[in-house]
Amino acid sequence: MQRSAYGIRFKTAEKGVCLNMDSNQYTKEFNSPIGRMTMASDGENLTGVWMEGQKYFGATLGNHGPGASLPVFDLVEEWLELYFQGEQPGLVLPLAPQGNEFRKSIWSILCDIPYGEVITYGEIAKLVAQKMGRAAMSAQAVGGAVGHNPISIIIPCHRVVGSKGSLTGYAGGIERKIKLLQLERVNMEELYIPAKGTAL
Repeated sequence: MQRSAYGIRFKTAEKGVCLNMDSNQYTKEFNSPIGRMTMASDGENLTGVWMEGQKYFGATLGNHGPGASLPVFDLVEEWLELYFQGEQPGLVLPLAPQGNEFRKSIWSILCDIPYGEVITYGEIAKLVAQKMGRAAMSAQAVGGAVGHNPISIIIPCHRVVGSKGSLTGYAGGIERKIKLLQLERVNMEELYIPAKGTAL
């Protein structure tokens, strides 16, 4: 289990083990200032948060049903309410995103990006390469893992930008990414919307 400076408990399974896609999960909807969101849980941990219309919506969901009374959903709703009020939530959330070890390593790095700051795909690639003992890592490979983050906002993939500050590659859409960064009072002067096809 890893704890980030961001106040999130990131639960990791044993190597090579992840939640079975056929196992039961529970969902609950949450209305936010950026649209309806769907939360998912295995009954104890948060396994997903997706925005309506998001790319890869529910990709790790599997079998599911309503779980409105789950304590984890109450905690996540409180976290999101604080966040959308412009506060940095201090609540510790039990997260259990489903994915392979490479993706989980990227998501863990995302949890350590400070509130109100951004990092580039290239910078994350360098961090991963160092951890894996490699000379280099593809920013595109990192981008794929970031884009498949199943727990939007809470695992803050919106804080990842392209080279030279381009606002690219957000599964929830560029407009939402801009709103989230503005909410966190990020300095937007050095960020820009790239032309179609711009590299990471």
